[in-house]
Amino acid sequence: MSVLLLGAAALLLWPGRRATDRLPDAAEEVAPSARGGIAGSPPVMAAVLAAAAGAVLSTPLVAVLAGAAAAAGARAHAAHRAEARVETTLGGLADGLGALAAELRSGRSLDDAAVAAGHASGDDGAGRLLARAVRTPDAPPAEAAGEVGAALGRVAAATRLSTRTGCSLAAVATAVEDDLRARVRHRAELRAATAGPRASAAVLAGLPLLGLLMGSGVGADPWRVLTTTGTGQVLLVVGVALEAAGLVWSRRLVQRALR
Repeated sequence: MSVLLLGAAALLLWPGRRATDRLPDAAEEVAPSARGGIAGSPPVMAAVLAAAAGAVLSTPLVAVLAGAAAAAGARAHAAHRAEARVETTLGGLADGLGALAAELRSGRSLDDAAVAAGHASGDDGAGRLLARAVRTPDAPPAEAAGEVGAALGRVAAATRLSTRTGCSLAAVATAVEDDLRARVRHRAELRAATAGPRASAAVLAGLPLLGLLMGSGVGADPWRVLTTTGTGQVLLVVGVALEAAGLVWSRRLVQRALR
């Protein structure tokens, strides 16, 4: 039983390939001052709280499974927030680049245009990153990565070229702005196209809970069987493992469609 228990917990907590691929980018986008220890991370805190509740209300098996499920849910929520943050930053950069191009065409200096672009971005993080990329092009923001870092790298390279040769920076800023807006639109279209499969996966994931409620309603008491009998505990571990595998599989299918 302990082997099955540890196997189920490892399966629930094991990061997917897409998640591990995003770990360097996510670590780069977090400010050093905001980084906390592992003990203070949301998945670990969620796991500890859920395990404690499970230990008080039910059996040790339920405590371990509840902790693993809570950690997986917290990690999925954090990944969703990170993706939303990237989209917000891309939109803010696009707005800032539009303002930067307009200010440069009007004859403003590069520093004044960078300040105006930072204010026009509508996002403090995006405005700060854009202003630093324009003001210090030789040392672009190191905390940006992924699509955000690529866009800032293009802006920094264009700023260096404009400073050395006198070529127009406004044209490059407009081109990068158009590219970012196209990326944001593409992300929104893909997200809308995969909304149906994501909703179906969520409904299917909740069916086992509905089955437990229906069984309790007819007096079968399936929860007691699953948590207090040897056969039931084996079935509970296998069921949770299959549920986790199904969620991971459906998420990977959706992520593959979003690429």
